[in-house]
Amino acid sequence: MARHLITSALPYINGIKHLGNMVGSMLPADVYARYLRQRGHEVLYICATDEHGTPAELAAKERGLPVAEFCAQAHDAQKAVYDGFALAFDHFGRSSSPQNAEITQHFARKLNENGFIEERAIRQVYSPADGRFLPDRYVEGTCPHCGYDKARGDQCENCTRVLDPTDLIDPRSAISGSTDLEIRETKHLFLLQSKLQGEVEAWIDEVAGEWPHLASSIARKWLTEGLNDRAITRDLDWGVPVPADTWPELAAEGKVFYVWFDAPIEYIGSTKEWADQDPANRDWKSWWYEPEGAADVRYTEFMAKDNVPFHSVMFPATEMGIREPWKKVDYLKAFNWLTYYGGKFSTSQKRGVFTDQALEILPADYWRYFLIANAPESDDSSFTWEHFTATVNKDLADTLGNFVNRVLSFSRKRFGDDVPAGGEPGEAERKLGEQIAELLAEYENQMEALQFRKAAAALRALWSAGNSYLEEKAPWLEIKTDKDAAALTLRTAMNLIHLYSVVSEPFIPASAAAMRAAFALADDTRNWVSAEEAQSLTTVPAGTAFTVPPVLFAKITDEDLESYKERFGGAPAA
Repeated sequence: MARHLITSALPYINGIKHLGNMVGSMLPADVYARYLRQRGHEVLYICATDEHGTPAELAAKERGLPVAEFCAQAHDAQKAVYDGFALAFDHFGRSSSPQNAEITQHFARKLNENGFIEERAIRQVYSPADGRFLPDRYVEGTCPHCGYDKARGDQCENCTRVLDPTDLIDPRSAISGSTDLEIRETKHLFLLQSKLQGEVEAWIDEVAGEWPHLASSIARKWLTEGLNDRAITRDLDWGVPVPADTWPELAAEGKVFYVWFDAPIEYIGSTKEWADQDPANRDWKSWWYEPEGAADVRYTEFMAKDNVPFHSVMFPATEMGIREPWKKVDYLKAFNWLTYYGGKFSTSQKRGVFTDQALEILPADYWRYFLIANAPESDDSSFTWEHFTATVNKDLADTLGNFVNRVLSFSRKRFGDDVPAGGEPGEAERKLGEQIAELLAEYENQMEALQFRKAAAALRALWSAGNSYLEEKAPWLEIKTDKDAAALTLRTAMNLIHLYSVVSEPFIPASAAAMRAAFALADDTRNWVSAEEAQSLTTVPAGTAFTVPPVLFAKITDEDLESYKERFGGAPAA
């Protein structure tokens, strides 16, 4: 069995995330981690809140809180939502942790020793109206490449190009809106990425061939345009301090590392946080430092496309420049956007459904299944309330939930509270077993390939096979003429329910647990279903006590649909 390290892009501390953030990183990472654990692999799934930078400072100021207190509260609020979505992190850390500061400073010192950091005097945007230097993302203007008029000084979110504030046309302060901006001189540390371009290119050629086209094409586009040396420090109060033993003057001026320098390092920092909670039994370096075991780890990252440049090029460049054998990503799973009726979900503009609101409306499994079944893998996908309602009602309520309820309710009514015995399996059961084994293999193949929409389709096909079998055998008719035949059909269908409870767990963990709990099987600790078990469908023997669980999935009514559209907005006006 392999060792799998899984990380999802760090959610920023400033506000609860929307469904687009959920499906673009954390949820598919969780589905994959759950699947690998079920297959017997050793898995470490790491994430954290990304807490440094100006947005955190401004949000804290708006709330009237010290920034450290604001971030602690916001971290707990986000973690509560992710718990509600049943995200099974091994650790959900904080980039403001002492562990991240320690490792970030170590990386910076090593880069400096190896000639990849340079101190430069630069001219930076200063806003007299705000009384401060403006970080790149707080200078807004028109992108010189695509004309988008709300581009930020670090990156245009429309065309994803990385920018400098001086590139922008008609720049303004994103804080005050002032266009009275000055250019003043200040000193900063620069990561000399240009000196690492060749190494990064060679590495991308080696590893990116198996990445999704979206991830590899963004990485290659960035490299084709050439890696520029980039400032990795900022004039802020909140962040990982520049170490005084290496840069005493800059430390005295209060410089901190740029959030995009320390945030990816927090994957390692969060792992150390995890290990420090139980140092006798956990070793963080065995996951990250190749001489101590990480060479055997398969590392998979999950993120939306706007994060790809930093994870595919900038962070690997950082790791290479350290000249120490730290683990680099093996597979980068990138996602396009989930849109809301064709427009972007937006945290800042409060457009779309946010994760805490989603859980107020319906249980997590409804959202988990819909989002993964419609994951924006090959292209953007659109969230509409109509599509969500149709998917929940058809796939979850009708295909799976109704099957479970029909089988268990009918069997209890006609045969009592134990799984009935019935006759020996016949041709229908043989065909069903072969079909289930084939569909299970397809499901496994798509999960192994990280093709989530196709995996969801295979899972849905498994559920549909049970319905087709039930309609073909029609135990409600069989029982009138052959009670043993009806009992066989129901026993077989109950074995399908148990199989569904096992293999559906990565997608709908709460509902899977409810299905499994319906059967009083002693020592039911199986993690997966073998091809032989899928074909024989005899895991749940006759005589096993069972209960009928509450309705797994309630249908969304027309009234519900209208109320959701009224609350969150439906299709935008033409």
